[in-house]
Amino acid sequence: MRLAVQELKSHLAGTLAPIYLLSGDEPLQMGEAADAIRACARSRGYSSREILEAGARFDWGQLVAEANSLSLFAERRILDLRIVSGKPGADGGKALSEYAERPPEDILLLITMPKLDKGQSNSKWFKALQRSAVLVQIWPIQGARLPAWIKQRMQDNDLTPEPGVVDMLVERIEGNLLAAAQEIDKLRLLYGAGNITLEQLAESVADSARFDVFDLVDSALAGGAARCNRVLTGLRAEGTPAAVVLWALSREIRVLCSLALEVRQGRSPQQAVAGRRDIWDKRKPLVAKGLKRLDVQGWRSLLQACGRTDRTIKGQEPGNAWRLLQDIATRMAGARGIARLDGTPPAQSGKIKI
Repeated sequence: MRLAVQELKSHLAGTLAPIYLLSGDEPLQMGEAADAIRACARSRGYSSREILEAGARFDWGQLVAEANSLSLFAERRILDLRIVSGKPGADGGKALSEYAERPPEDILLLITMPKLDKGQSNSKWFKALQRSAVLVQIWPIQGARLPAWIKQRMQDNDLTPEPGVVDMLVERIEGNLLAAAQEIDKLRLLYGAGNITLEQLAESVADSARFDVFDLVDSALAGGAARCNRVLTGLRAEGTPAAVVLWALSREIRVLCSLALEVRQGRSPQQAVAGRRDIWDKRKPLVAKGLKRLDVQGWRSLLQACGRTDRTIKGQEPGNAWRLLQDIATRMAGARGIARLDGTPPAQSGKIKI
């Protein structure tokens, strides 16, 4: 069965297929489609997940072994097979064909790979998969389709763009759907549900700001604790809401938590990051560098700190939100002691005056 990506949501409300094949080169849609399938599977009792990275030296016997292995607790599982090159080769083609002939009842196989070419579409393994799999081919959203996509995305986030807003955002993001999604998320955080004006959008995406929240995240990943303090000082001085800063940090930390779990399962930081389509290629070395700084427990601890900061911003807990944000960013950067936001060393008591 072939589905358009926009048809996937309604399909997942019904019976799950044993195999899903997602192909395409657009990272946001690929990531969200895979997330939707995994979330639906978890809600149906698929309680564990195994990630198989099918690179050049991948042993395709692992797929067969996973399919034939019985869970100790007879639980349903997700096999997350990532064919990075898009070409499984002779061994991979044989393994996929055999799997498709008799897919296990307690396993959901999710295959992600780049855009299929004509040769792959005519291969034996692909035709074998078609008989039992749901195929979702994901295409870039460009040209005349992009404004409609942005408008729908804003409406899905309870935002109503006033005339000119969508056109301005199209010009701003230059066809990058990840950037568009980030800008829309930021608008929702800044202004809440309702109308979005050109003035609000201009304030949100202003190019003239000396520092921005993404600069803060990259500084933390690079290990620049001192620069984190300078950027935070600039963000605060420019009136950037603490909630927006927290959104950027927590978003990155969630990704690092999932990557750290893959590292604990035996993959290198570079391997874990390489398989993520929701991370831009130019940022992958930086994310891999930051990933090495903490283990799973360390990143989870930072995510808990984000939760506390969120409650502080909302007035549900006492504390200084900017001090907590500083603590999170500099811990991401690997700093043991936290300097003041004005750049001076911390007091002996460890307290920071902001």
